[in-house]
Amino acid sequence: MVKVALTGNIGCGKSTVAAIFKELGAFVVDADEVIRGFYRKGHRVYDSVVKEFGERILDSQGNIDRKKLAEIVFRNREKLRLLENITHRELYKELEEFYKRLPPSAVVVVEASLLIEKGTYRNYDRVVVVYAPKRVCKERAVKRGMSEGDFERRWSLQMPPEEKVKYADFVIDNSDGLEETRRQVREVFAKITEGSSS
Repeated sequence: MVKVALTGNIGCGKSTVAAIFKELGAFVVDADEVIRGFYRKGHRVYDSVVKEFGERILDSQGNIDRKKLAEIVFRNREKLRLLENITHRELYKELEEFYKRLPPSAVVVVEASLLIEKGTYRNYDRVVVVYAPKRVCKERAVKRGMSEGDFERRWSLQMPPEEKVKYADFVIDNSDGLEETRRQVREVFAKITEGSSS
């Protein structure tokens, strides 16, 4: 099994690249999506998060409102670290369970934002960084409905992409249209699978 870390800054297009890897036959896990599942009422992480942040983060159904939670943590690094400690421990447990269900020949791609910042990129066989300049990332994030202020706050918590690429085994430049991105992903996937079968 080859475990691939797929990372990059907000708005760089990680999900687009992950979808192409999936088309090519990789097993893809979106770490954010897994964590979203933790915020449902009844999950043990839900209890820990509500205990730490209080009922002000709940919506009318009693589920954790991710927007309200984001408002708190992206303004306070200490609270962000606290939330990450709660959710990431559980995420790693889930990933280990997921790996056990995969065939030994699998290429599994885990898409997550802060793998390099947190040092967890070391748990993977290959690191793929999706690159796009800040201007392009901001444009995309704002187009998706994020405010400029929110974008800037989140960006400031991430390592600059020019720094991030230094940790990469492969860099995919996603600033030049979908076809070019697709070509690069195919190339990277071929190298990863070639390496895993040798």
